[in-house]
Amino acid sequence: MALLLSFTRLDSSLSINKTHFSGSLGRHRHIHWRCQPTHSFRVRMMATSHEDPIREWILGEGGAKEIKRVSPVGGGCISVANRYDTDVGSFFVKTNRDIGPSMFEAEAIGLNAMYSTNTIRVPKPFKVGPLLGRGSYIIMEFIDFGSSRTDQAKLGRELAQMQKAGTSDKGFGFMVDNTIGSTPQVNSWTSDWVTFYSRHRLGYQLQLSQQQYRDNDIYEKGQRLLKHLPTLFKDIEIKPTLLHGDLWSGNICSDKNNEPVILDPACYYGHNEAEFGMSWCAGFGSSFYNSYFEVSFLIFSPQTICKQKRMLI
Repeated sequence: MALLLSFTRLDSSLSINKTHFSGSLGRHRHIHWRCQPTHSFRVRMMATSHEDPIREWILGEGGAKEIKRVSPVGGGCISVANRYDTDVGSFFVKTNRDIGPSMFEAEAIGLNAMYSTNTIRVPKPFKVGPLLGRGSYIIMEFIDFGSSRTDQAKLGRELAQMQKAGTSDKGFGFMVDNTIGSTPQVNSWTSDWVTFYSRHRLGYQLQLSQQQYRDNDIYEKGQRLLKHLPTLFKDIEIKPTLLHGDLWSGNICSDKNNEPVILDPACYYGHNEAEFGMSWCAGFGSSFYNSYFEVSFLIFSPQTICKQKRMLI
């Protein structure tokens, strides 16, 4: 099976021209990127037989003449991360010997979707492909992180701006399925939020939990909650907005100028409040939420109604 995707990026905008997707994420074997050295670029990915495709790209289309140093970068628990220092700057590279290119391809599509909103800083992806033998890699912009804590007010404001700019006319879902951590995430386009959330988020997670842990108690409680979802969202207008999808503290940082940076996304278009599902381990404070809702497009009455219904459940 194969995944063929080409997209054009012009300045800060992204448009999907042609997407062919079949099978599960783990079954895509041949992916090809072809980059044109212009302001717009078309990307196409395909398996190559070169000995080191990472070095080949950096010393070719990456514009470098010399790789001065390769050093490990900590923080990842699924893939191996390295910093490639060259005569034209640094590149951030993740590799994984156990997973095909489709996981990194989905990550690149998500990063480009957020990057295209021109709101909050995200690392720009450059190249995705297979490693020799097995595995895959992604090359992206290297961001030198600062040491200070992220400005939460600015983070909240820019996250809301990203959601306002990133909208979908296809409903709830995403161009491709992706992963949240190492767990598959189904993003089939769905016309309404309750159906999408019931089928592809909460319901799907309950199924995985029961299959892996055989916890019937949690499964049955979850099924009761699923039945109440239509009531919780009754008479509430929900617009599909671009979500990072995995916004916990490990995926939030700041650059040397103390500008917020978000990375390692599990993007999809959904209810804006779904972004806060990981807030219990993101450390968001009042300054984050105050700034977020200052620019959020939601009005207060639907939020109040929704909150009251949640309390009843």
